[in-house]
Amino acid sequence: MANTFGHLYRVTTWGESHGGGVGAVVDGCPPRIPLAEKDLQPDLDRRRPGQSKIVTPRNEADRCEILSGVFGGKTLGTPISVWVRNQDARPEAYREMETMFRPSHADYTYQAKYGIRNWQGGGRTSARETIGRVIGGSIAKRMFGQLVPRLSVTTFVRQVGSVVARMEAGRVERSEVEANPVRWPDAKEAAQVVRLIERVRSEGDSLGGVVECVVRGCPVGLGEPVFDRLEADLAKGMMSLPASKGFEIGSGFSGVRMRGSEHNDEFFVQGKKVRTRTNRSGGVQGGISNGEEIVFRVAFKPVATISRSQKTVNSKGKAVELRARGRHDPCVLPRAVPMVEAMAFLVLADHYLRDRAQMGLSRK
Repeated sequence: MANTFGHLYRVTTWGESHGGGVGAVVDGCPPRIPLAEKDLQPDLDRRRPGQSKIVTPRNEADRCEILSGVFGGKTLGTPISVWVRNQDARPEAYREMETMFRPSHADYTYQAKYGIRNWQGGGRTSARETIGRVIGGSIAKRMFGQLVPRLSVTTFVRQVGSVVARMEAGRVERSEVEANPVRWPDAKEAAQVVRLIERVRSEGDSLGGVVECVVRGCPVGLGEPVFDRLEADLAKGMMSLPASKGFEIGSGFSGVRMRGSEHNDEFFVQGKKVRTRTNRSGGVQGGISNGEEIVFRVAFKPVATISRSQKTVNSKGKAVELRARGRHDPCVLPRAVPMVEAMAFLVLADHYLRDRAQMGLSRK
């Protein structure tokens, strides 16, 4: 079973949803990067459950502990191991799932593949696994803070159900996004989205939507032109997130309605820098970053665990009815924002170190 992501900047996540804890081992982070638990905690707080009334009420502080790889407040260049204890696990709430397969969950496929599964909250397939990704992404963010300080990642909820944020991606500011529980880019519209999520939750149902990500200040030259294209690795990273169902970059699927003469990004020179007048490529051309903003979107399905009765089958192949128990998000989008951000940092960190190793230079 593959649990490691990346080539030179590698992150291995471990742990189950209702086990003793979850965490990550980050290997490949350069030495002498300032790092402490307090640097990682804000990103974990953004991902944790119980942070608002529109997410799962599971009560986890998600306090991280650095076990290795840091000395005197700086990274050593050795594997960094970080873990988070599970404090509010309630495996008994999932007893029914021991023999029943939840619709649209990994229960059946996991059982069919491995012949054994941890049915307590989904075990390894739970979104709680993403704590390790957020840890790895947060460390990568610290790395860029030292090596490429102008690089930043802003992630926000673009759509919930049929409601779509109208603000242009380039105008979205992180401070505005983090100022409301939905992580919506327009504070005036956020209250409407909160009401929508609350109404759907009261009906025992769930919602999906779209998270958008904008990378600013990315150096030119990250990525490769064939299999390891930057957008291909971004797609792989995003599609590995729980509940993700779609990925598009730049104009994405809307670009098919345009002609080449409309879609092409015209080059011009600004000072000594080559720029594009439009950014329908989404900051990546030929698999390599071109220095413009990298803009992509990730679609997330409605949360599979709902409070309504659903027809399914059990492990003996008999038709049964399942009423979901346990605690779950009515909409995963607000907590998916830091997950998407983390995966973006993981991909960028890996390609940055690979580019530096291959080309023998450090791009700023």
